[in-house]
Amino acid sequence: MKTSAVHARIEPQTKEKAEEILRSLGLTPTEAIRIFYKQISLRGGLPFLVAIPNKITASTLEKSLRGVDVQEFESLEAMFSSWKK
Repeated sequence: MKTSAVHARIEPQTKEKAEEILRSLGLTPTEAIRIFYKQISLRGGLPFLVAIPNKITASTLEKSLRGVDVQEFESLEAMFSSWKK
């Protein structure tokens, strides 16, 4: 089987964090890239949704990162029950 090289530049902090996660999964960066490319080929596009969040979603995400208006529940059942109110 012939192979081709892929070259990419990425921020050092992003690379280090991603490679730490890959190591914990038992994957090399090459294996992860191979999986990613294979999924793109199989699906005919990216294997995940890429979208710009609307204003409400962006605001909600930003608040949750700061810990503002975050609710915690003891279980999924408790969370689902809170939606019925």
